[in-house]
Amino acid sequence: MSSLTAIIGGTGLTRLDHLTLEGRQALTTPFGAPSAELVFGRLHGQALVFLARHGDPHIVPPHKVNYRANIWALREVGVTSILAVAAVGGIGAAMVPGKIAVPDQLIDYTYGRAHTFFEDDLDAVTHIDFSRPYTPWLREKLLNAGKVAGIDVIDGGVYGCTQGPRLETPAEITRMERDGCHLVGMTGMPEAALARELDIDYACCAVVANWAAGKQAGEITLAEIEANLVAGMADLATVLQHWVQS
Repeated sequence: MSSLTAIIGGTGLTRLDHLTLEGRQALTTPFGAPSAELVFGRLHGQALVFLARHGDPHIVPPHKVNYRANIWALREVGVTSILAVAAVGGIGAAMVPGKIAVPDQLIDYTYGRAHTFFEDDLDAVTHIDFSRPYTPWLREKLLNAGKVAGIDVIDGGVYGCTQGPRLETPAEITRMERDGCHLVGMTGMPEAALARELDIDYACCAVVANWAAGKQAGEITLAEIEANLVAGMADLATVLQHWVQS
């Protein structure tokens, strides 16, 4: 089977500006409808599928995303690898707003989300290995694209996934920092685990939108997040150009 890559876009990436559109497809799955139509096209000459995680327009909050339908639909159209783009908060000192990071580990703090395909009508109980939640070769490809593009992409870090949609308290961020988290987001799980269950390679490209709660004086504002995302997404577009062409 030929390989097909998907990009799942998060906050700040509801569409790909340089994508040459070839078609759209609305799917239904055994788990309901995906967040949006699957968009098929070519990015700098390379075929791929794009899916807006929060819908298009951006109206689905993190805890209401139908992660199972999204991943199942991508598998149904032949996707074999996924690059998941996510806006995150910075906890570690290196995770400065506007930076791009490629985490290598995660901690799941979510609850109540449908988090597995292995629930009903099973022939046997299934436990996936999740020692490396992000596919190493896909991470390396992304990091190499950053080097070629001349953009400082941070290699590694622990992504802590919280429930949302509210932002975290400073006390929660302090706990997460003690746990070893460098980034905080709301969509990394169960997305990564579901991809693993369906044998789809998966990596996360995290764009730091703000300092996490308590990491700077004052409140976190939407204006601050939007300004940092503009800078981060501009760098991401350059990285993606080299990523698809490598």
